[in-house]
Amino acid sequence: MALTLKRVPKASRIPEWKIKEVEELVDLIKRHRVIGIADLQGLPTAELQKIKKKLLKKVVFRVTKNTLFKIALKKAGIDNEELFKYLEGQNLLLFTNINPFELYMLLEKHKTYTYYKPGDVTDKEIVIPAGNTGLSPGPILSTFSKLKIPVRMQGGSIWVAKDVVVAKPGDKISEELASILQKLDIALKEVKVRLKAAYEEGLIIPADKLAIDISEYETNIARAYMEALALGAEIAWPVPEVIELALKKAYLRALALSAETGFITPENAEYVLMKAIARALALASAIADKAPELELKVAVAPKPVEEKKEEAKKEEKEEEEEKEEVTEEDLAAGLGALFG
Repeated sequence: MALTLKRVPKASRIPEWKIKEVEELVDLIKRHRVIGIADLQGLPTAELQKIKKKLLKKVVFRVTKNTLFKIALKKAGIDNEELFKYLEGQNLLLFTNINPFELYMLLEKHKTYTYYKPGDVTDKEIVIPAGNTGLSPGPILSTFSKLKIPVRMQGGSIWVAKDVVVAKPGDKISEELASILQKLDIALKEVKVRLKAAYEEGLIIPADKLAIDISEYETNIARAYMEALALGAEIAWPVPEVIELALKKAYLRALALSAETGFITPENAEYVLMKAIARALALASAIADKAPELELKVAVAPKPVEEKKEEAKKEEKEEEEEKEEVTEEDLAAGLGALFG
């Protein structure tokens, strides 16, 4: 019987550069707590170099093969299938020790603008503004006409008669529009590093969750602070910031209660009497028309103590006059006017 020998293929040898690349990636992963994965598609090399230069001290940028990065992640102890899903297409890797939200804001801050090219799809409304284009009449007039942009000749140059919307979000840029935008120096296409997601200590944060409105957060924090102060004052929480408010609140409540019950002390007498007079005048005003035989003459109610003090402060500041105070004679006159 004849024996047939099978040829055993030689073991493929891994290129040295791949081994070195994986080792460097593992080192980057271990030295940084945050990894960003961004879309490299459509990002001009020149613009990327500018961004890298600006963020040199905070972010390490790296372009590599997705398969090599997956191997490096596993070697570094990160075997996360959800993270691997973002490693599709051409990617730019970012390694940093700043938090993912700060990373996102930095990338947004350092975005630039360039001209749209034919075939690009715009994500915004494009408007050609009215005014002097600075362009001389010539063949370009036919381009304005094709784009339905009304123009007129004035002072040897082309003027756009009114603002014209030439493209809406989702529209493809034509050759004519791309040409006009460049000649008018209208650069609207955003150029920036577009994050897909960020990874930090086992947590994957998609890009849409990284976009936060700072002003909204500031408003929410301010509102939360005020609500906390109000709650603290309500329960008289014993901290310096709250106690002062709690005492003022207690004083005002005590003042209102004393006025309601008619309990008079040297400190609240004026306020209690003022409130009583105001109520009496309100009652008299309500019944004056219905009972003319009583011949009630309703006087203007004296102003509360708080309003008088505010007016006194204003007068001291503007006219430097002495503050007027309600005397016993004033109170007697008010009561006399009420009851005729």
